[in-house]
Amino acid sequence: MNDEQLLRYSRHIFLPQIDIDGQLALCDSHVLVIGLGGLGAAALPYLAASGIGQLTLVDDDHVDLSNLPRQIIHPQDRVGMSKAESAAATVMQLNHDVRVHTEIRRADAAWLEQVLPQFSLVLDCTDEPLVRYALNKAALKHRIPWVSAAAVAMDGQLTVFDPRRADSPCYRCLYPDVQPDQRNCSESGVLSPLVGVIGTLQAVEALKLLSAAGESLCGRLLSFDARASRFHEWRITRRPDCADCAAQS
Repeated sequence: MNDEQLLRYSRHIFLPQIDIDGQLALCDSHVLVIGLGGLGAAALPYLAASGIGQLTLVDDDHVDLSNLPRQIIHPQDRVGMSKAESAAATVMQLNHDVRVHTEIRRADAAWLEQVLPQFSLVLDCTDEPLVRYALNKAALKHRIPWVSAAAVAMDGQLTVFDPRRADSPCYRCLYPDVQPDQRNCSESGVLSPLVGVIGTLQAVEALKLLSAAGESLCGRLLSFDARASRFHEWRITRRPDCADCAAQS
């Protein structure tokens, strides 16, 4: 790092859990962010500002007026613009040192299988369970950790899947099948700052994993009830009959 970067990231470097080695690891990382809606909008600025070396941003949607209350990386004059391109523009305003790549596409199974090995970590900010199942298989195969989150109405949840760990459950351990009654924001609504709470926690978990600081949420599901402002924690264990990860043992 040069002198400007040492000053810029000094508050991280002062943390004994991160120090210079942890910050260097962040600067050398390449993170894939799938989904540039509410969760991605909250997590992405902190990843960029914290000095993640490369970010690849994936979304096939465009900015809509109804997105603006919670997807705060997209200003009003970008309505109609690709979310990936809008998010990239915001990242470049925050930190010119970050190399940003955009993919205006859906993260399907074939694409994930092809590209995942190049990434240090994945942030799952999508609301599509089929994408998560595809990501789960590719991450297991290539042993790539990922931070998964969801937020709808006034409920949020967050966890970490880390295939590098023998005791880590996978997404299918938690959800063996697609939930037929899964809610989404367009039908159920969402409290705007809720995605900020959960998305920022995604950034926390990502930075911890990449810099080897602290204890990750691997094996634990953190839920947040905004109605009562209460967090709850649930243990997640591997399913011996899991269709995805049992075959990887």
